[in-house]
Amino acid sequence: MDFSFPLRKIIHVDMDAFYASVEQYDNPELRGKAIAVGGGHRGVVSAASYEARKFGVRSAMPSKTAKEKCPHLIFVPPRFARYKEISKKIREIFHEYTDLVEPLSLDEAYLDVTENKKGIESANQIAKEIRQKIFEQTGLTASAGISINKFLAKVASDINKPNGQKTIHPEKIEKFLEELPVEKFYGVGKVTANKMFSLAIYKGKDLKNRSLEDLTRLFGKSGKYYYNVVRGIHHSEVKPNRIQKSVAVERTFFEDLFDEQQINEKLENLSQELHQRLQKHQILGRSLTLKIKYKDFSLFTRSFTKEEYFTSPEQYFATSKKLWELRPFDKAVRLLGLSLSHLNTEEKKQISVQLKIPFEDFEN
Repeated sequence: MDFSFPLRKIIHVDMDAFYASVEQYDNPELRGKAIAVGGGHRGVVSAASYEARKFGVRSAMPSKTAKEKCPHLIFVPPRFARYKEISKKIREIFHEYTDLVEPLSLDEAYLDVTENKKGIESANQIAKEIRQKIFEQTGLTASAGISINKFLAKVASDINKPNGQKTIHPEKIEKFLEELPVEKFYGVGKVTANKMFSLAIYKGKDLKNRSLEDLTRLFGKSGKYYYNVVRGIHHSEVKPNRIQKSVAVERTFFEDLFDEQQINEKLENLSQELHQRLQKHQILGRSLTLKIKYKDFSLFTRSFTKEEYFTSPEQYFATSKKLWELRPFDKAVRLLGLSLSHLNTEEKKQISVQLKIPFEDFEN
């Protein structure tokens, strides 16, 4: 494969069943057992141990379904403060090797180690060292993928899970991608995969046989992405300072809510919680979204955008009540959520970009 762009050394580190593994490490009685973090009587599974996954239990699955699939499943309440504490330790290990670290969540991140603090030539060796240090310092296992870009590293990290790693060398990329099932391509979800199957696109080589025009016609803007990645082209850099685009809080209720007064109480509580979270990180936003999930799992969202920033929990609450009144159904509610977007974090990014422009023009 002839690459007309500089090759990077990118590692994608992904913790193995992170929340569930933390619970099993902290409580030895749970080790080797099928557990689900979250869920319980009414909720949704946040994470499942590998013992539970063997029975088909997955994150985002309703508790009832999870229990049907795995009758001996043990539900454990989440402890996010603990997960964040361990995540911080893991990120400190990453920064021993490079400052080009892009966290995707508490349990996974991209690292650009093309030039690293320890001067280690082999990205494969760096990934091994990082995984070993994570195990020594936290007792948890991680998997890693190593290749020339973020897409390939992400795909690779899933291949030898759990507690393994996979390197896709530049000279093996073409063959690897041609044989890769399309459902394994990062960014191809169930719906898209089924559409590809209906078009006789089962592997990378089938995708590669389609022209850019063909893929764009079939998949819109994503068509160009599929056209490029199946050829090993993915220019997205590791971005250490990812711009946060929204902040959200939500609650699944033990019993379905129907009473208006109960709804108002929950919206007021969510408004307070959202405000506290925003204040902690000095974030402001202009667009508030109300999310409602009904008893039958149907979903409704409605947003309101202001010219100025929201500044108080009272404003969130008043706006959320108005959005509630716009709901299309009078049905029992199992979940309520509030999220804020159009944040001042985006504004800061725009200012930073504008400041760079004159210098770029000067250099040209």
